[in-house]
Amino acid sequence: MKNYLLKFFIPSIFIISCNSEEKKNMNITGSIDGLKKGTLYLQKISDSLIKNVDSIEIDGNNKFELGHNISDSEVYYLYLKKNDGDTLNDRIPFFAEKGDIIINTRLATFESSAKISGSNNHIIWQEYKDMMRKFDDRNLKIINDYINNKDNMTDKERLMIFDEETNKLLKRRYLYSLNFSMRNNFSEVSAFIALYEIPNTNPKYIDSVYNNFTENVKNSVYGNLLKQKLNLENKN
Repeated sequence: MKNYLLKFFIPSIFIISCNSEEKKNMNITGSIDGLKKGTLYLQKISDSLIKNVDSIEIDGNNKFELGHNISDSEVYYLYLKKNDGDTLNDRIPFFAEKGDIIINTRLATFESSAKISGSNNHIIWQEYKDMMRKFDDRNLKIINDYINNKDNMTDKERLMIFDEETNKLLKRRYLYSLNFSMRNNFSEVSAFIALYEIPNTNPKYIDSVYNNFTENVKNSVYGNLLKQKLNLENKN
């Protein structure tokens, strides 16, 4: 169930020049341990396309500074182009907001080593993602048990247990996501989760989550998208 918006990526990329010295209302600083040379991009999704909103050339100094004028808190990405043919682990998603954000990481483990501070919404999002990883680990164990128990029970028994365990896990995952969004109704992260993390959920539950949002969250990027989705589902 991993999505984090990357599944909506379309190959088309718009590159925006970033030579302006204008001070942005969101400032990203940090370092990439081990990086000698490459291009670092600040990206966001707009109109279903991923766009570069700022960039910096790294040549000998692994420290960087990027910025953007952000109108609302939403998911941005730090993308490293190393020109080495390897596209894995080169993009760091983070929940951006106005102010100063610090991102420190390592070249070899670009995404997994990232330490992000300065964004309250990202702290909330990280808490949610940490729990999702636990659900993923549990799902892997269920799959492993299904594969390894073939000598201890019939195929029918294995399949019955597998279906039962995966369905229970999915319900627990959805329930956690719904409750997390209800508890964090003051954060744009809650709208992001309700919009992207719990597909095929009964619209009445999503509607309850939406109605619990603060006005700021309802009027946010993800709040408005969720409202549009709910209105469309209600028409159908």
